[in-house]
Amino acid sequence: MRYGPATALDHVSFQANPGEVLGLLGPNGAGKTTAMRILTTYLFPSSGTAKVDGFDILENPIEVRKRIGYLPETVPLYGDMRVDEYLTFVGKARALEGAKLAERIEWVKNTCHLKSAWKHLLCELSKGYGQRVGIAQALIHDPKVLILDEPTSGLDPIQIIEIRSLVKSLAKEKTIIFSTHILQEVEALADRIVIINEGKLVAQGTKQELAEKVQNSGKAARDLSLEEIFIQLLMPSQRVAV
Repeated sequence: MRYGPATALDHVSFQANPGEVLGLLGPNGAGKTTAMRILTTYLFPSSGTAKVDGFDILENPIEVRKRIGYLPETVPLYGDMRVDEYLTFVGKARALEGAKLAERIEWVKNTCHLKSAWKHLLCELSKGYGQRVGIAQALIHDPKVLILDEPTSGLDPIQIIEIRSLVKSLAKEKTIIFSTHILQEVEALADRIVIINEGKLVAQGTKQELAEKVQNSGKAARDLSLEEIFIQLLMPSQRVAV
């Protein structure tokens, strides 16, 4: 993906598997959000393509959108709507109606723990509840693939634990891709990790596989923290004790 003379993504390629949580990790400005916007068909890539559940994002964008639930970094909430009104609106926009719509609304209300805020205006919600509603709208149509951009950004420790627990429970039956620049989030949630820096793919694999890629004479690969792995992959000339 190029923006004029600037290259935001340069031949980045990876795969996320069913039942897997894939952590897209990198510094701010690495290209994580651009990658997610391309996968969700929000952006049209300058070259190359991607497939979601077998459907090409360029050839079948509508089929891709049907299969994706997306939580952007800025949650798309309409402040003058109540929680129940908003999720009903999103459900109808996702072509749900009647008993199926009622069933899915009840499911997201319970799964995302929204009962206590159900009749509140969206503008009245705390950051944590706003994030829950954002995840609920991404789940309303029961997508196969869930794409979350910085899902715990700005949350307090209790809210972060709640969101982590929700993501882990959803991972049993969905493919989940989430982006973050917070190492603890990746360590807590991801089955596999894709590291991007300055628009380029640095490494991908499990934490153990990434550890085996770095050189650290003082420690065995199994003893390296994700922070040590990350630093050495992005700045291999530096040997920082963590």
